[in-house]
Amino acid sequence: MKAARIVARAVLVDIEGTTSTIAFVHDVLFPYADEHLDAYVAAHRADPEVAQAMLDAAQLAGEAAGAGDSAILVHLHHWLREDLKVTPLKTLQGMIWAEGFAQKRLRGHVYHDAAEGLRRWHSAGLRLYVYSSGSIEAQRVLFENSTEGDLSALFSGNFDTTTGPKRAAASYGSIAAAIDLPPGEVVFLSDVDAELDAARAAGMQTLRLLRPADTPPAATTTHPSATTFDEIEITSAPF
Repeated sequence: MKAARIVARAVLVDIEGTTSTIAFVHDVLFPYADEHLDAYVAAHRADPEVAQAMLDAAQLAGEAAGAGDSAILVHLHHWLREDLKVTPLKTLQGMIWAEGFAQKRLRGHVYHDAAEGLRRWHSAGLRLYVYSSGSIEAQRVLFENSTEGDLSALFSGNFDTTTGPKRAAASYGSIAAAIDLPPGEVVFLSDVDAELDAARAAGMQTLRLLRPADTPPAATTTHPSATTFDEIEITSAPF
């Protein structure tokens, strides 16, 4: 299904398989967080956000009160390797990646066509937002330190799993309410049909990315689709 001309006031984008290659997240970011998790927690254990993430992880794992960090870290490593969308894990990953980006050990992959599309839509007056299972901090540092330059100023806001699951229609309703727009004036771009189905159920417009590097060749979709942002025309107009 070819991408149609879209009229909207805001664009909500996923990251993995949409603005950035899946391989970067799974082959670079995840192993980096796995390698540095124990040392990061040990070095920053007194930080309130780290302490809260460890407490939340212990509760989610069913660990008894007072469980040692080593027991909690076993669960975090398991969740990381299984790519579970667990908020305390995503919080810690985001902080580890932020440190890695700050130390110039990491650079965030963003497709060239995605960067150009985001710039084009921002210049046209569209409001841009991110909704990813990665934490808001992780999203920000990726776009600040991207292979296409600092793109962070293009975005008006970020959403993660603290808003709700990406496959739940209520999450998209909450995002529309948070940005003070009717759902129908927002278009959501993702490479996952289940997420797009949820956004459509909430009343948003949808578009599926079918990037050759990230999508199985036989993939089909019931949503308008495109292989790059170059194929997507989004016009900002009053409703």
